[in-house]
Amino acid sequence: MSDDSLNADRARCDFCRLPCPEIPVSLEYGDTTYDFCSRTCRDEMRRSDRVFTTYHGFRQINTGVSALDDHLPEGLPRNSFVLLSGEGGTRDNAIQSELVWRTLRRGEPAIVVSFTEPPISVIEQFLSLEWNVLPYLESGLLHILDCFTYRVSDRDRMFTRMDEWNQFLHRIVADATTTVRDPSDTSELQNKLDNCLESLSMSDTGVVAIDSLTEFGSLVQPVRAYDFVKDIRADICKGRFVIVFAGATFTGEEDAFPHDMAYVIDGIIDLQLDGSIIEDVLIKRVRIRKMNGVLTIPEWVAYEYTGGDGLVAFDPMEELEKAGNFVGESPEIASENRSSADSGGGSADETDVPGESGESNLDE
Repeated sequence: MSDDSLNADRARCDFCRLPCPEIPVSLEYGDTTYDFCSRTCRDEMRRSDRVFTTYHGFRQINTGVSALDDHLPEGLPRNSFVLLSGEGGTRDNAIQSELVWRTLRRGEPAIVVSFTEPPISVIEQFLSLEWNVLPYLESGLLHILDCFTYRVSDRDRMFTRMDEWNQFLHRIVADATTTVRDPSDTSELQNKLDNCLESLSMSDTGVVAIDSLTEFGSLVQPVRAYDFVKDIRADICKGRFVIVFAGATFTGEEDAFPHDMAYVIDGIIDLQLDGSIIEDVLIKRVRIRKMNGVLTIPEWVAYEYTGGDGLVAFDPMEELEKAGNFVGESPEIASENRSSADSGGGSADETDVPGESGESNLDE
């Protein structure tokens, strides 16, 4: 270890653990001398019964979604508002479900704000991916803020139309659901969201997932929509250190809400369908366009969703190579044909194939 490294270790404040850029402020206590980066830290230590053992800063987490974590080597800051900007068909709701599921599996709470689906459909999204969230609904770790069923005029009738399975889900999810009477009333929406955060003691823990800011933007005037995003970013992300993931369908208009808020949003994850990689095939791709405060690797990754595993990244060209270039053939036959072509057309075991004349076609 170099002398500079040793000096850097010795020159850390004994209270906040940050480096001391100037001559340290000292405090004698018995036979021990403590060094501080500032008088504020010295005075705080006098008033406190403990010190920081490390510099905490804005804590970073791993999302649990491998394709995202691989491109966030320093993690995702807990005070981030992240926009999932996706084209239709990219399964952005599935990605949000996985982000919530990974949060629950870490033992942290999660709130799903649903504008486009009723609570039962939100739960079915998890179950269809083989993620059983029923125990988390029962324990209260998962909560749903329902901004959809205000559209249903007769909710009792809706319940009677359900089959036995959906009635069962309805009973389970009812106790873990807060219904917003009028989602266009941003005051009511923010108050009920704040109540959910308080009831779950969400501070420096958990996530909030908003399924569609695009749908929310269709309910309110533009100014109120922009203020809502800024307010929850300030209160939830910066005030509570709780991550918000918000979905938004991209229609090609970069200057439309909420895609024009890149200047205030902390992170943007792009989801697209690309038809240029393989002819006549749309490949789902994901990219972290930006993430404030941490190193980001902004490269596209192809992905698909599978039950249990969630988002699985893959190399389209590698998969195409495995499948072979022979349309309609199995990978085994395609492999044999490639081997045959590489050897100049000869057969590995020199087996004769009779032709119309009864002679071997391979004799020519």
